[in-house]
Amino acid sequence: MTDETTAVILAAGEGRRLEPLTNRRPKPMLPIADRPLLEYVLEAVADAGIDRVVFVVGYERDRIQTHFGDGDDWGVEIEYAVQETQLGTGHAVLQAEPFVDGPFLVLNGDRIIEPSAVESVRRTLGESGEGSGSDEIAMAVSRSPTPAEYGVVTVENDLVVDLIEKPEREPPSELINAGVYGFTPDVFEAIRATPTGADGEQSITAAIAGAIDDGAVRAVRYDGLWLDVTHLWDLLSVTGRMLDRSGGGIEGSVAESATVAQAAHLAAGARVGPNATVGRGATIADNASIGANAVVERSVIFPDATIGPGAVVRDCVVGANATVGANATVPGGDATVIVEGNVHEDVRLGGVVGDNAHVGGGAVLAPGAILYDEVDVAPGASASGTVEQGTQIRRG
Repeated sequence: MTDETTAVILAAGEGRRLEPLTNRRPKPMLPIADRPLLEYVLEAVADAGIDRVVFVVGYERDRIQTHFGDGDDWGVEIEYAVQETQLGTGHAVLQAEPFVDGPFLVLNGDRIIEPSAVESVRRTLGESGEGSGSDEIAMAVSRSPTPAEYGVVTVENDLVVDLIEKPEREPPSELINAGVYGFTPDVFEAIRATPTGADGEQSITAAIAGAIDDGAVRAVRYDGLWLDVTHLWDLLSVTGRMLDRSGGGIEGSVAESATVAQAAHLAAGARVGPNATVGRGATIADNASIGANAVVERSVIFPDATIGPGAVVRDCVVGANATVGANATVPGGDATVIVEGNVHEDVRLGGVVGDNAHVGGGAVLAPGAILYDEVDVAPGASASGTVEQGTQIRRG
């Protein structure tokens, strides 16, 4: 591999399992400790010494392009390939073909990794090119406590010999596909030759199945940080992990009698009122306000949101320009949440309040309540389950 290695970062998807937060913003732009998720991926690439980057963008791409521009702020050169219709990861990689003129890396734009993962895949692909077939592939693999939720990998003699996407039966391995690949341009032809799946999409893993059968996919073991944001509750847990690593920070204004935990983040322009408490794992975005005597713990508060005086908000995501009224309560804790027909039990999610939604004073959200955008919960009312956009909930 040369110093001109290109990193292709896939950032075109809608992130439907993260609705309503992705109704107005692409999944890679969701905030983790008040920074876009995609920014962590870009920094891992830049810190690994790669300065040429292609973002494959699609859904709400203007938000990505406006934030990252030409990449100068990160010391890299960013170009943009557009996937007009989201037809799978393989199709997304194809959109980058005009920008690639040699071996290249592919990364998912929604998983936080360390630079070492990028460095190792890059190095392994370089080694495989020395006296090996030009169609060899490098794939990062990592251990997971929940392998069945991902692509499960079987490795023998440092070669990937099997890859099963989200196996329905007991996974044959604890190793998963970590979503960092090293390719040569031969992969483009392999993708074009791959039939679309039942869902009408081309997946990158289906495209490399032939290479696995030929013993041409080299496993790159990686045991560093690997954080995946797939569901709403992941936004809270991943935010907490990153705050524990960084220690958080206070940039906004805090009343003298208020308390802000060390592992919390308060953005510039955020405000915390008298006797309020912002606990561990909480992030308060720009121009958001926390009222007097309010309690916010392990929650993500988006820009321009308002938490009223005396409100208690735990394990909750509060969207942009949303309001949680005075003395309202989101008690937090474990819940059962249904996402796309799948039941997820014992997930720690107090609730989600969508953009421009309003929770009235004294109202209560049951654990796992998901309010879509512009929902209006009347004062003193209760909400539970999934509440569709624009719904009004009244007492009784």
